[in-house]
Amino acid sequence: MRGRVISAYGGSFKVLSESGEEFTCTARGALRAKDKSPYCGDTVETEIAAGEYVIKDILPRKNEIVRPPLANLDQIVFVSSAVSPPPNILNLDKFTAVSVFKGILPVMVFTKSDLGDAEKYVGLYRDIFPTFSVDNVTGEGAEDVKKALSGKFSALCGNSGVGKSSLLNNLIPGAGAKTGDISRKLRRGKNTTRRTDIFPLPGGGFLADTPGFAAFSTDRYDVIYKDSLQDCFPEFEQFIGKCRFNDCSHRTEQGCAILEALREGIICESRHRSYVEMYAEAEKLKPWNFKK
Repeated sequence: MRGRVISAYGGSFKVLSESGEEFTCTARGALRAKDKSPYCGDTVETEIAAGEYVIKDILPRKNEIVRPPLANLDQIVFVSSAVSPPPNILNLDKFTAVSVFKGILPVMVFTKSDLGDAEKYVGLYRDIFPTFSVDNVTGEGAEDVKKALSGKFSALCGNSGVGKSSLLNNLIPGAGAKTGDISRKLRRGKNTTRRTDIFPLPGGGFLADTPGFAAFSTDRYDVIYKDSLQDCFPEFEQFIGKCRFNDCSHRTEQGCAILEALREGIICESRHRSYVEMYAEAEKLKPWNFKK
Protein backbone atom coordinates (compact mmCIF):
# COMPACT_ATOMS: atom_id res chain seq x y z
CA MET A 1 0.00 0.00 0.00
CA ARG A 2 1.34 3.44 -0.91
CA GLY A 3 0.88 6.51 1.29
CA ARG A 4 2.35 9.73 2.68
CA VAL A 5 4.06 10.01 6.06
CA ILE A 6 2.07 12.62 8.00
CA SER A 7 3.63 12.27 11.45
CA ALA A 8 6.88 10.96 12.86
CA TYR A 9 7.70 10.47 16.50
CA GLY A 10 10.66 8.34 17.53
CA GLY A 11 10.52 5.21 15.42
CA SER A 12 6.78 5.42 14.86
CA PHE A 13 5.29 6.85 11.66
CA LYS A 14 1.69 7.69 10.84
CA VAL A 15 0.88 7.14 7.17
CA LEU A 16 -2.08 8.45 5.19
CA SER A 17 -2.85 6.00 2.39
CA GLU A 18 -4.02 7.01 -1.08
CA SER A 19 -7.48 5.74 -0.11
CA GLY A 20 -7.60 8.05 2.93
CA GLU A 21 -6.88 5.45 5.61
CA GLU A 22 -4.49 6.36 8.45
CA PHE A 23 -2.30 3.75 10.09
CA THR A 24 0.83 3.59 12.22
CA CYS A 25 4.01 1.97 10.90
CA THR A 26 7.54 1.17 11.85
CA ALA A 27 10.43 1.25 9.38
CA ARG A 28 11.80 -2.00 8.00
CA GLY A 29 15.19 -2.93 9.43
CA ALA A 30 16.74 -2.87 5.96
CA LEU A 31 15.98 0.85 5.71
CA ARG A 32 17.58 1.53 9.07
CA ALA A 33 20.61 -0.49 8.03
CA LYS A 34 20.99 1.81 5.01
CA ASP A 35 20.57 4.84 7.32
CA LYS A 36 17.37 5.75 5.47
CA SER A 37 14.76 7.19 7.79
CA PRO A 38 11.29 8.22 6.61
CA TYR A 39 10.59 11.96 6.73
CA CYS A 40 7.23 13.67 7.02
CA GLY A 41 6.07 14.20 3.47
CA ASP A 42 7.73 11.06 2.15
CA THR A 43 5.78 8.84 -0.20
CA VAL A 44 6.31 5.32 1.07
CA GLU A 45 5.45 1.73 0.22
CA THR A 46 4.08 -0.27 3.13
CA GLU A 47 3.18 -3.87 3.81
CA ILE A 48 1.86 -5.96 6.67
CA ALA A 49 4.43 -8.16 8.40
CA ALA A 50 3.63 -10.24 11.48
CA GLY A 51 0.31 -8.41 11.76
CA GLU A 52 1.86 -4.92 11.79
CA TYR A 53 2.26 -2.23 9.16
CA VAL A 54 5.86 -1.75 8.05
CA ILE A 55 7.42 0.84 5.73
CA LYS A 56 9.39 -1.24 3.23
CA ASP A 57 10.57 1.50 0.86
CA ILE A 58 10.83 5.28 0.49
CA LEU A 59 10.17 6.65 -2.99
CA PRO A 60 12.67 9.16 -4.45
CA ARG A 61 12.39 12.67 -2.98
CA LYS A 62 12.30 15.86 -5.03
CA ASN A 63 13.82 17.75 -2.08
CA GLU A 64 14.36 17.47 1.64
CA ILE A 65 15.31 19.45 4.71
CA VAL A 66 17.11 17.65 7.50
CA ARG A 67 15.73 19.49 10.51
CA PRO A 68 12.83 19.34 10.90
CA PRO A 69 12.85 16.21 8.70
CA LEU A 70 10.55 17.02 5.76
CA ALA A 71 10.54 15.82 2.17
CA ASN A 72 8.84 16.75 -1.12
CA LEU A 73 7.92 20.30 -0.13
CA ASP A 74 6.35 22.73 -2.59
CA GLN A 75 6.56 25.74 -0.27
CA ILE A 76 7.98 26.91 3.04
CA VAL A 77 5.88 29.53 4.82
CA PHE A 78 8.22 31.75 6.81
CA VAL A 79 6.19 33.35 9.60
CA SER A 80 7.52 36.51 11.29
CA SER A 81 5.87 39.08 13.49
CA ALA A 82 5.87 42.79 12.79
CA VAL A 83 6.67 43.46 16.47
CA SER A 84 7.73 41.67 19.65
CA PRO A 85 9.93 40.14 18.34
CA PRO A 86 10.62 42.07 15.12
CA PRO A 87 11.91 40.05 12.15
CA ASN A 88 15.60 39.43 11.58
CA ILE A 89 15.84 40.36 7.89
CA LEU A 90 19.29 38.83 7.32
CA ASN A 91 18.15 35.49 8.70
CA LEU A 92 14.98 35.62 6.63
CA ASP A 93 17.01 36.28 3.50
CA LYS A 94 19.32 33.37 4.31
CA PHE A 95 16.36 31.05 4.75
CA THR A 96 14.72 32.16 1.53
CA ALA A 97 18.00 31.72 -0.37
CA VAL A 98 18.32 28.14 0.90
CA SER A 99 14.71 27.45 -0.09
CA VAL A 100 15.21 28.79 -3.61
CA PHE A 101 18.45 26.80 -3.87
CA LYS A 102 16.53 23.61 -3.05
CA GLY A 103 13.66 24.38 -5.41
CA ILE A 104 11.15 25.21 -2.66
CA LEU A 105 9.05 28.37 -3.02
CA PRO A 106 9.32 30.74 -0.02
CA VAL A 107 6.04 32.26 1.18
CA MET A 108 6.35 35.20 3.55
CA VAL A 109 3.77 35.89 6.29
CA PHE A 110 4.04 38.78 8.74
CA THR A 111 1.74 38.53 11.75
CA LYS A 112 0.57 41.00 14.42
CA SER A 113 -0.43 43.52 11.76
CA ASP A 114 -2.70 45.07 14.40
CA LEU A 115 0.29 45.91 16.63
CA GLY A 116 3.03 46.95 14.22
CA ASP A 117 3.79 48.16 10.72
CA ALA A 118 3.63 44.83 8.91
CA GLU A 119 3.35 46.66 5.60
CA LYS A 120 6.95 47.87 6.01
CA TYR A 121 8.14 44.27 5.85
CA VAL A 122 5.59 43.13 3.29
CA GLY A 123 7.00 45.78 0.96
CA LEU A 124 10.44 44.16 1.06
CA TYR A 125 9.20 40.88 -0.38
CA ARG A 126 5.87 41.29 -2.17
CA ASP A 127 7.47 41.65 -5.62
CA ILE A 128 9.71 38.61 -5.07
CA PHE A 129 7.70 35.95 -3.23
CA PRO A 130 4.04 35.46 -2.26
CA THR A 131 3.81 37.76 0.77
CA PHE A 132 0.98 38.38 3.24
CA SER A 133 0.17 40.20 6.48
CA VAL A 134 -2.17 38.57 8.98
CA ASP A 135 -4.00 39.68 12.10
CA ASN A 136 -4.30 36.44 14.06
CA VAL A 137 -6.83 37.96 16.48
CA THR A 138 -9.42 38.79 13.83
CA GLY A 139 -8.18 36.31 11.25
CA GLU A 140 -7.83 39.09 8.66
CA GLY A 141 -5.49 38.00 5.89
CA ALA A 142 -5.61 34.30 6.77
CA GLU A 143 -7.94 33.51 3.89
CA ASP A 144 -5.41 34.87 1.39
CA VAL A 145 -2.71 32.63 2.91
CA LYS A 146 -5.07 29.66 2.74
CA LYS A 147 -5.58 30.21 -0.99
CA ALA A 148 -1.81 30.30 -1.55
CA LEU A 149 -1.46 26.93 0.23
CA SER A 150 -4.31 25.17 -1.55
CA GLY A 151 -3.24 22.04 -3.37
CA LYS A 152 0.39 22.35 -2.23
CA PHE A 153 2.53 20.65 0.40
CA SER A 154 3.77 23.50 2.60
CA ALA A 155 5.59 23.85 5.92
CA LEU A 156 5.12 26.56 8.53
CA CYS A 157 8.43 27.82 9.94
CA GLY A 158 8.91 30.62 12.42
CA ASN A 159 10.47 31.53 15.73
CA SER A 160 8.42 30.91 18.83
CA GLY A 161 6.18 33.80 19.76
CA VAL A 162 5.53 35.07 16.23
CA GLY A 163 2.00 33.66 16.12
CA LYS A 164 2.73 30.57 14.06
CA SER A 165 0.43 28.30 16.06
CA SER A 166 -2.33 30.92 16.04
CA LEU A 167 -1.97 31.20 12.28
CA LEU A 168 -2.30 27.42 12.01
CA ASN A 169 -5.54 27.58 13.98
CA ASN A 170 -6.86 30.26 11.63
CA LEU A 171 -5.88 28.23 8.57
CA ILE A 172 -7.19 24.91 9.87
CA PRO A 173 -9.92 25.36 12.50
CA GLY A 174 -9.72 22.60 15.05
CA ALA A 175 -6.09 21.74 14.31
CA GLY A 176 -5.58 22.03 18.04
CA ALA A 177 -2.27 23.88 17.86
CA LYS A 178 -1.23 25.20 21.23
CA THR A 179 -0.35 28.85 21.52
CA GLY A 180 2.53 30.06 23.62
CA ASP A 181 2.73 33.18 25.71
CA ILE A 182 5.49 35.68 25.07
CA SER A 183 8.16 35.80 27.75
CA ARG A 184 8.50 39.53 28.47
CA LYS A 185 11.86 39.04 30.15
CA LEU A 186 13.48 37.19 27.26
CA ARG A 187 11.28 38.67 24.50
CA ARG A 188 11.02 35.12 23.18
CA GLY A 189 8.17 32.69 22.99
CA LYS A 190 7.87 29.39 24.75
CA ASN A 191 8.16 26.81 21.99
CA THR A 192 5.00 24.71 22.13
CA THR A 193 5.69 22.63 18.99
CA ARG A 194 7.20 19.34 20.10
CA ARG A 195 7.23 17.43 16.81
CA THR A 196 6.39 17.84 13.15
CA ASP A 197 2.85 16.93 12.08
CA ILE A 198 1.16 17.28 8.71
CA PHE A 199 -2.45 18.43 8.46
CA PRO A 200 -4.63 17.91 5.37
CA LEU A 201 -5.93 21.28 4.16
CA PRO A 202 -9.69 21.71 3.66
CA GLY A 203 -9.16 22.86 0.04
CA GLY A 204 -6.63 20.14 -0.77
CA GLY A 205 -2.93 19.90 -0.05
CA PHE A 206 -1.05 19.49 3.22
CA LEU A 207 0.47 21.82 5.82
CA ALA A 208 3.29 20.83 8.18
CA ASP A 209 3.66 22.56 11.54
CA THR A 210 7.31 22.66 12.52
CA PRO A 211 9.53 23.84 15.38
CA GLY A 212 11.07 27.32 15.19
CA PHE A 213 13.74 28.74 12.88
CA ALA A 214 16.44 27.50 15.24
CA ALA A 215 15.56 23.97 14.12
CA PHE A 216 15.64 24.77 10.39
CA SER A 217 18.63 23.23 8.64
CA THR A 218 19.51 21.25 5.54
CA ASP A 219 22.09 18.62 4.78
CA ARG A 220 25.61 19.93 5.50
CA TYR A 221 26.45 19.20 1.86
CA ASP A 222 23.70 21.56 0.63
CA VAL A 223 26.17 24.43 0.37
CA ILE A 224 25.57 27.60 -1.64
CA TYR A 225 28.92 28.66 -3.09
CA LYS A 226 29.51 32.28 -4.02
CA ASP A 227 29.07 31.70 -7.77
CA SER A 228 25.60 30.20 -7.18
CA LEU A 229 24.36 32.77 -4.66
CA GLN A 230 23.08 35.22 -7.29
CA ASP A 231 20.63 32.56 -8.50
CA CYS A 232 19.09 32.35 -5.03
CA PHE A 233 17.86 35.97 -5.24
CA PRO A 234 15.06 35.82 -7.84
CA GLU A 235 14.95 39.61 -8.26
CA PHE A 236 18.51 39.49 -9.66
CA GLU A 237 17.54 37.16 -12.50
CA GLN A 238 16.62 39.77 -15.12
CA PHE A 239 20.00 41.52 -14.63
CA ILE A 240 22.32 38.51 -14.55
CA GLY A 241 24.53 38.41 -17.65
CA LYS A 242 24.19 42.15 -18.29
CA CYS A 243 27.17 43.28 -16.20
CA ARG A 244 30.35 44.65 -17.81
CA PHE A 245 32.43 41.81 -16.36
CA ASN A 246 31.52 38.14 -16.69
CA ASP A 247 32.83 37.36 -13.20
CA CYS A 248 31.00 40.28 -11.56
CA SER A 249 30.26 39.63 -7.89
CA HIS A 250 27.56 42.37 -7.82
CA ARG A 251 29.13 44.13 -4.83
CA THR A 252 31.36 47.04 -5.90
CA GLU A 253 32.18 46.55 -9.61
CA GLN A 254 31.80 49.27 -12.21
CA GLY A 255 29.22 48.46 -14.84
CA CYS A 256 27.29 46.05 -12.61
CA ALA A 257 23.67 45.78 -13.78
CA ILE A 258 22.48 44.69 -10.34
CA LEU A 259 24.11 47.67 -8.61
CA GLU A 260 22.51 49.94 -11.20
CA ALA A 261 19.11 48.36 -10.42
CA LEU A 262 19.85 48.96 -6.74
CA ARG A 263 20.53 52.65 -7.37
CA GLU A 264 17.29 52.90 -9.35
CA GLY A 265 15.31 51.34 -6.50
CA ILE A 266 14.39 48.22 -8.48
CA ILE A 267 16.28 46.00 -6.06
CA CYS A 268 15.72 46.51 -2.34
CA GLU A 269 18.70 47.78 -0.30
CA SER A 270 18.16 45.31 2.56
CA ARG A 271 18.07 42.37 0.15
CA HIS A 272 21.30 43.44 -1.54
CA ARG A 273 22.92 44.03 1.86
CA SER A 274 22.00 40.46 2.83
CA TYR A 275 23.43 39.21 -0.45
CA VAL A 276 26.74 40.98 0.23
CA GLU A 277 26.97 39.52 3.75
CA MET A 278 26.14 36.03 2.48
CA TYR A 279 28.69 36.38 -0.34
CA ALA A 280 31.40 37.22 2.19
CA GLU A 281 30.52 34.05 4.12
CA ALA A 282 30.42 31.97 0.92
CA GLU A 283 33.91 33.16 -0.06
CA LYS A 284 35.28 31.33 2.97
CA LEU A 285 33.80 27.97 1.96
CA LYS A 286 36.24 25.34 0.73
CA PRO A 287 34.66 22.80 -1.65
CA TRP A 288 36.84 19.94 -0.46
CA ASN A 289 35.38 20.29 3.04
CA PHE A 290 31.92 19.42 1.72
CA LYS A 291 32.57 16.45 -0.51
CA LYS A 292 30.55 13.40 0.46
